[in-house]
Amino acid sequence: MHLLIVEDEIQLQLQVRQQLEALGHTVDSASGGREGLYFAEEYRYDLAIIDLGLPEIDGIELIKRIRAADKDYPILILTARGDWQDKVEGLEAGADDYLTKPFHQQELVARVKALVRRSAGQSSNSWHFGPLTINYDRKLVQLNNETIELTGYEFNTLEYLARHKGKVVSKNELTEYLYAQDFERDSNTIEVFVGRLRKKIELGQKFIHTVRGQGYRFEYPS
Repeated sequence: MHLLIVEDEIQLQLQVRQQLEALGHTVDSASGGREGLYFAEEYRYDLAIIDLGLPEIDGIELIKRIRAADKDYPILILTARGDWQDKVEGLEAGADDYLTKPFHQQELVARVKALVRRSAGQSSNSWHFGPLTINYDRKLVQLNNETIELTGYEFNTLEYLARHKGKVVSKNELTEYLYAQDFERDSNTIEVFVGRLRKKIELGQKFIHTVRGQGYRFEYPS
């Protein structure tokens, strides 16, 4: 998944980022509301984690602007404020859940997973597409109950396409998701990942469709 963290406590920001990257996610981070708004408007995310007490643009206003820009991904609030009014204000601004500092990293990860499942309309950690099962928590893929060995990039490519089932995903969008911003991006590698995926998972059943000139669409008749 592609996640955004907006947190001005640098040590906490680093801890959260490292925790999420260790789980295989691509994470962008910002230390102020203005920088956070730039990232939120320029890139497509699966979830944003936003502190309320931000410099430049506070968390409440940042959330309002993100929602005003028609960004509908889940938002998790981090707040040191214990008053229930602040939490309510954040939720009314457009956030989906909150965590009060200090918190356990395991709770943060659990909240992130729950929000992403909810936004994807999933009640479990697995997606089932006929003979194909994708467990995004364990990073496990099975075809006809047989485990398919995928590289990290192959799994992330498949997960992203499946998460946006039925929608056309461009090569640029996939590239932004797969590579951190400080790495050189090469959209041609997307064709390699998709080609390898097709050889591994499409044995008599087509899941990944090429939309000429636009990108790829994951489909499976329900």
